[in-house]
Amino acid sequence: MRIDQASKILGRMYRGALPKEQALSTHLFGIKYADEIRDMSIKDIVVGAELPESYKTEIRKGINLAKYVEVRR
Repeated sequence: MRIDQASKILGRMYRGALPKEQALSTHLFGIKYADEIRDMSIKDIVVGAELPESYKTEIRKGINLAKYVEVRR
């Protein structure tokens, strides 16, 4: 996966989420794609998705959670 592809996925997940679940969707993005994005620039992914840079932290949380959880749907 390339940074532009990751940005597109993140943007779609964020904008497709309910307003109160948008931060949650960034965690889920980090969990689902942890292996692919771990060595990428999270800042570049977030900027490419046109989200505030502060969402870097939320994606990192998801990446860190990935080894402890699994997606059910």
